[in-house]
Amino acid sequence: MPITIAAVIPAYNLGPYIGRAVESALRQTRRLDEILVVDDGSTDDTPRVLAGYGDRIRVIRQSNAGASAARNAGIQAAQSDWIAFLDGDDEWLPEAVALLEGVVVRHPDLVWAMGNFFRCDCDSGHRQWEDITPPRMEAIRGHLAGREVFDSYFVAHNLFAAGCTDTMILRREAILEAGMFFPGQKRINDMDLWFRVAYRHPPIGFIPQPLAVYHLAIPDSTIKAHCDSQIIAEFLRRHFDLAAGFDKTDDFRPCAAKMLGSWLTMLLDQRRGREVRGLLREFGGLFSRYFVRTNTIKSYLPRLGQWYERYKSH
Repeated sequence: MPITIAAVIPAYNLGPYIGRAVESALRQTRRLDEILVVDDGSTDDTPRVLAGYGDRIRVIRQSNAGASAARNAGIQAAQSDWIAFLDGDDEWLPEAVALLEGVVVRHPDLVWAMGNFFRCDCDSGHRQWEDITPPRMEAIRGHLAGREVFDSYFVAHNLFAAGCTDTMILRREAILEAGMFFPGQKRINDMDLWFRVAYRHPPIGFIPQPLAVYHLAIPDSTIKAHCDSQIIAEFLRRHFDLAAGFDKTDDFRPCAAKMLGSWLTMLLDQRRGREVRGLLREFGGLFSRYFVRTNTIKSYLPRLGQWYERYKSH
């Protein structure tokens, strides 16, 4: 059966970038049924850029409320069966929507699918690389053994096929069932929704080739603005409660450890040792004693920790 697909694109003060995102949506080989751009109270020339597309897109304007609220506004306004997400400072490759559609049509029981993507440090020499490294992709292909559906998003996440907002397509009903995006989540708000969908519908389709370009080094990005350790702590507390309610604690624990490990590395790089120790006191049970001990030492002696990491890499 044919399906309908809406693109939902949030934008806040993205005048230099929003045209790139919209153009990539318009260039899809599978024409989108709706392209909804939510202008989240922009004060730059974003409204003027969007106005130039006329009726080829639908613009929703609201007072500034954050990316989660903007995406929710687009979801609520959409009339399509499926929602494909794209951030306003990123871009899709031309086959992205067609490839995502193919997976969910071939597997009608699925409520979502995702794909690989490029990371691009386009302001520093235009370096571009696939998010999933060749050794990790080899492990993914070995696990899937020719299939295009993971039995569980939790397994995919632990194999570093976690997806990103730009490569996700979800059945609109599944998003509503999971409660949409959580407006109070200042960072990892995409992963917050993915896990809430996964508790209810674990299987997920997967496309190994890149579908989008995720642009790094965007000024005032969410990743740069929100690094408080309480964000990850609150996230983990809430999701351990949710996972327990769906009898998915054992599935979620390895994902939690992987996510927290990334945050600890970031905090150690920023020499925020007190926050590292606080997270290890609360969530140290996710790791081995050796991991907790060595990272505690690094939190007190950051230069020694940096030397140790360089030594290990050689």
